[in-house]
Amino acid sequence: MTAPHTIDALLAELHASRGGLTTDDARRRLREVGPNEPARAPRTAGLVQILLLLANPLVIILLIASAASAILGERVNASIIVLMVALSVVLNFVQTYRSHRVAERLRDAVAPTATALRDGTWTEIRRRELVPGDVVRLAAGDRVPADARLLEARDLHVQQAALTGESMPAEKDAGVIEVAPRQPADARNVVFLGTSVVSGTATALVVATGPATAFGDIAARLSTRPPETEFERGTRQFALLIMRTVFFLVLFVLLAGALLHHAFLESLLFAVALAVGLTPEFLPMISAVTLSRGAAHMARQKVIVKHLEAIENFGSMDVLCSDKTGTLTSGDMVLDRHLDPFGQASERPFTLAYVNSTHQTGIKSPLDEAILKRGAVAGHGYRKIDEIPFDFERRRLSVVVETSDERLLITKGAPESVVDCCSAYEIDACRAPLDEATRARCAATYRELSAHGSRVLAVAYAVAPLQDVYSARDERELVLAGFVTFFDPPMEGVLEALRALRRDGVVVKILTGDNELVAQHVCGQVGLDSARIVGGEEIERMTDSALAAVAEQTTVFARVSPSQKNRIILALKSRNHVVGFLGDGINDAPSIHTADVGVSVATAVDVAKDAADIILLERDLNVLHAGILEGRRAFGNGRKYLLMGTSSNFGNMFSMAGAFLFLPFLPMLPTQILLNNFLYDLAQITIPTDNVDDAFIRTPQRWSIGIIQRFMIMIGPISSIYDFLTFGVLLWVFRASEALFQTGWFVESLATQTLVLFVIRTAGNPLRSRPSLPLAVTMVLVVVIGMILPFTPLAATLGFMPLPGAYFVFLGAATMTYLVLVELVKRRLMRKLLSTRPPTS
Repeated sequence: MTAPHTIDALLAELHASRGGLTTDDARRRLREVGPNEPARAPRTAGLVQILLLLANPLVIILLIASAASAILGERVNASIIVLMVALSVVLNFVQTYRSHRVAERLRDAVAPTATALRDGTWTEIRRRELVPGDVVRLAAGDRVPADARLLEARDLHVQQAALTGESMPAEKDAGVIEVAPRQPADARNVVFLGTSVVSGTATALVVATGPATAFGDIAARLSTRPPETEFERGTRQFALLIMRTVFFLVLFVLLAGALLHHAFLESLLFAVALAVGLTPEFLPMISAVTLSRGAAHMARQKVIVKHLEAIENFGSMDVLCSDKTGTLTSGDMVLDRHLDPFGQASERPFTLAYVNSTHQTGIKSPLDEAILKRGAVAGHGYRKIDEIPFDFERRRLSVVVETSDERLLITKGAPESVVDCCSAYEIDACRAPLDEATRARCAATYRELSAHGSRVLAVAYAVAPLQDVYSARDERELVLAGFVTFFDPPMEGVLEALRALRRDGVVVKILTGDNELVAQHVCGQVGLDSARIVGGEEIERMTDSALAAVAEQTTVFARVSPSQKNRIILALKSRNHVVGFLGDGINDAPSIHTADVGVSVATAVDVAKDAADIILLERDLNVLHAGILEGRRAFGNGRKYLLMGTSSNFGNMFSMAGAFLFLPFLPMLPTQILLNNFLYDLAQITIPTDNVDDAFIRTPQRWSIGIIQRFMIMIGPISSIYDFLTFGVLLWVFRASEALFQTGWFVESLATQTLVLFVIRTAGNPLRSRPSLPLAVTMVLVVVIGMILPFTPLAATLGFMPLPGAYFVFLGAATMTYLVLVELVKRRLMRKLLSTRPPTS
């Protein structure tokens, strides 16, 4: 539809004409191609969605544990587990529903009606009824109803920010492009669904509708399930680890029971109790409370969390991809300098530009707004006589004004166009002929200014003849006064924010639609490495593996399309990075959808905000940095529960299975196992309130099943060693009966697996890292409850009996040495993990 096609070729290909379609032909085409709407994702029935959520391995484990608890008569425990599962499933169901709404919201961004040429008459029709071959009419204020090739255009400016991210309106005309543009949106003879006409008029031939449009492609990608995130991958791996462990432990107990001729029902109940003991039934609640608390903290930092699980991904993020405009820069053009033709400071070009912008009619461009915002009295005393409007052929605009002394024609526009109309130049009120050498010098001046990231307008003037009407023919023999330059300034505080992100392990990569020179200049201003810039044309030629290698080493990508942004994000994810993407346009929505963490801003279009996991109330990297640190705090507290549950808890369950082999009775009754597990989980309810080490939040934290497995393998056996030591002391020192043995081990296992959190909760010295008061009180209280239970009226019901005083002396000594040994092993383990952690790029 662009360069290779002339209008006649397109009309022939579409079997259409400049006179539009007949109603019958349009109806036939509508049946063939379908309505002009973005594709709808096939909806999954609500019941099917719920069943898919229930098929999650962790959910299956929890439901089995709930059934087992009910069989053992522990209905309260069973009900709690079911409640946790229900909450988790409902939250996920709501999130899935929201993701479908993202594509639906896209419909609000396009025009509901269009003016089409049907049966030779301009007719207002519903946008969804447009078909390829229709001829439509566009005017200022209209939204473009489909992807269309321009047939005629007059002074047409189209706002394409939703597609390109660029704030400046794009100039469009109906000419034939000889060379295909790098990006479809750069085609000057094509307009796109959902963009809006800022000024001018046009007629256009519809060439694509519905799913075939650029917006339709975006909608289709938003309707698909996003790639698995770091958090989802981690929870799935953790669930499979627990499932495998539970399966082998239960199988071991049943086989051992059969070999030792234990009653099958007794062995089965004991095995089921062990399985429940290993199951992290409080994980959904601990996770929800931790993330909710993190979300509340982040809200105070002006960061709104839409999807709670995104907090952990936010904390894991080590690469942030973003556009330049509005992130590094403010997005508002500012008048920078006014220079004479040789590049020296001069007030004259600004004075003339101000008069021109003041007296021109129509919609002011961002450059005009920047000139007028500077504020001056330069236009005082001038009276407007006439105006020669901007058009694409001339690429300049002139006004004719007069004072009591003179009448001037003042022109401003693209440097090449304005200089071509000049025969002289002016420096310090001295005028000289504009010969070829001087033209070359002037050209070098504005090229150098452009190369440094500035937008440049040339300003010229001439004494106007006394007449009533002026035209483009009067724009000749002008005097070049100089240039005015504009730039999009770096946002306040962006340099400090980038340093803070870099210090805390987050690499910022810029993905912009601007050209390489502008990107290099702006990124250099804020301290980003712009020595190597990769352009969209180069990306187009790369394989995915080659792009992954290049993306790893490159900070700035220029002239990239939305689909190329998506490829870069996927390439970085393939290199084991947790990638965030910050965007605010409809064109950014697919990348927001694809990233591990999709971030948008409060001022973004609705589609971008709907696709995002996190919304910044201020487009400020400092706000984002604060949110990342809060995400790491939430991640840290969530991981404490997992490490605690898969280390000491695993050790205790392993000890029970081992004791089952040599004891003539059960080492702990099934009800005691479940009570122990319940109290243990109760101790962890306040984990979300805990403090997190400063060193922890200063580096990206990853979901690593390897760390959990190492803690299970190295800390779990230490717990088992002390359990077996307790067995020996109870049997050979205290000559314990069945009830005394079960009581003594109940108290010891509860104390060691609860208090070990004081050690596990920090990677550093536990004496220097204070837990939160609620956590400390809860853990101590649970241990005290466990110690006094054997002395309460509930003891007989639970199968307990009072313990001798000497046992508590042993318990204190054993617990202290256990915690010291765990601390020593933890330090060695952490040193090993830190030495093998891959560096962030």
